[in-house]
Amino acid sequence: MTSGTETGDVTGTRDKDYDLIWFVEACLSNALRLEQYIQDAERDKDNEVVDLFRKAQADSRKGAELGKQLLRSRLDGG
Repeated sequence: MTSGTETGDVTGTRDKDYDLIWFVEACLSNALRLEQYIQDAERDKDNEVVDLFRKAQADSRKGAELGKQLLRSRLDGG
């Protein structure tokens, strides 16, 4: 079975809602992973890489927040 054929019958969660939940989790997971990468770059005193990873981490946090807001509004709305 591919994810393209599951419409909520098996999971009880419609694909688009499941995808939104997955997106939020992926963004949060990425933000956590990037924290380790930032520490590695700081240890090596590579400020250019630190800056890149901090920007990417901020983008991941922003994506998670936007996804959580949308998910919250949909769950509250029924």
